[in-house]
Amino acid sequence: MNVDTGIWSKLTKIVVGLVVLAILLLIGMCYLPLINQNEQFQKENLRLQRELQKESEKSKELQMQINDLRNDPKTIERLAREKLGYARPDETVVRFEPAETNAVSQ
Repeated sequence: MNVDTGIWSKLTKIVVGLVVLAILLLIGMCYLPLINQNEQFQKENLRLQRELQKESEKSKELQMQINDLRNDPKTIERLAREKLGYARPDETVVRFEPAETNAVSQ
């Protein structure tokens, strides 16, 4: 026996479908700020990883310089010559001064 309930069964199915759709949209709207926040955290994490990589490279370079200063006498001699103007007893040190400008000082 088939009982024809008419339009009410069709309307009930449509209403149930719309309620399910509304619930899904509500859940999506609740999680949308969290999704945006997660994307921002991922961008910040990526930026910090790049910065960490740069700092690691700087650290390696500085560590190499420290090792050179501790172990290589030629490096120490070069720095003493450049920074302090030292020379060997038989050498002459020539220093060049920066050119003066024609600006009028007040």
